[in-house]
Amino acid sequence: MKKFFKLSFVMLLAMTVILAGCGKNNANSGNGANGTGNAAATNAPTEAPTDAPKSEVKLGMVTDVGGVNDKSFNQSAWEALQALEKESGVEIKYLQSESNADYQPNLNQFVKGGYNLTWGIGFDLGDALGKVAAENPDSNLAIIDSVVDAPNVQSVTFSENEGSFLVGVVAGLTTKTNKVGFIGGMESPVIKRFEVGFKAGVAAVNPDAEVKITYAGAYDKPDTGKSLAATLYDAGNDIIFPAAGATGNGVFNEAKSRNKAGGTKVWVIGVDKDQSLEFGDDVTLTSMVKRVDEAVKMVSQQVIDGTFKGGTTTVLGLKDNGVGLPETSKANVSAEILAKVEDFKKQIIDGTITVPAE
Repeated sequence: MKKFFKLSFVMLLAMTVILAGCGKNNANSGNGANGTGNAAATNAPTEAPTDAPKSEVKLGMVTDVGGVNDKSFNQSAWEALQALEKESGVEIKYLQSESNADYQPNLNQFVKGGYNLTWGIGFDLGDALGKVAAENPDSNLAIIDSVVDAPNVQSVTFSENEGSFLVGVVAGLTTKTNKVGFIGGMESPVIKRFEVGFKAGVAAVNPDAEVKITYAGAYDKPDTGKSLAATLYDAGNDIIFPAAGATGNGVFNEAKSRNKAGGTKVWVIGVDKDQSLEFGDDVTLTSMVKRVDEAVKMVSQQVIDGTFKGGTTTVLGLKDNGVGLPETSKANVSAEILAKVEDFKKQIIDGTITVPAE
């Protein structure tokens, strides 16, 4: 009897260890890195099933304050890493930043954790990433939308002004009121490229149109975006182009409410992603797609392949298919207008037209 009791106890203990191990793995799945920092464990996407064998490569990503589910560039970057996880079996995790003060500790968490590459997503992370890179010269880091001059950092920027010029052409030829609006997140060289490119595109095809510029001062305030959009729509602007991360989601919400209520039809021009896939063709005129996903995949693949190029900057524009309009633009933009967009695109690529950047 005693022998049976001892055996049962051993078996029970073994089962307890196994179940505890399983519980720990599930708790970590897709929830960001563990430890200090803001891991956003409650709303992190579930990691996609992995088709490839498990890899030893670990890729970390730190969002800006817009968050991983911003329906914009942070989300595009995370989706790229999820695709790499499925294709290559790499380990991926992210940390979500609630404020600028989180940037450096979040980046450090991945670097100190031995990750093969640590991403900073967004212009705001530039200073923090530069400090972490200098303090950890043997670690690989990469950043989107900022240039960090360090031998262990690869920087990726985009010619947002070129893509914004093209959606400006669409807006200038589509507006019924000759009034269109632009809502920026926070003033920075990146958002300025969106603004001036958009204004130049509108002016190129409709010099009589007025472009009203306003800034939200934040990338994570949909309510502010909604309020600013209401003011612009009330003033007669029938198209708004927000380049404001999650703040821009509020612009879509305001436009949807107005169109549902009837009256003057209003439009929103999406940014970074094809936002018609999120908000629908009934409100999305077109989108200025910025291929953050392709840039993240490209640089991350270099780490996987052992060809990472630190100390370099890559600029992606129209000629690289780094920016542009999505195929879904055909739903609301006429073939005639799209033909003019294509003509302008060719002139920008061949240098006939130089789009202002500031």
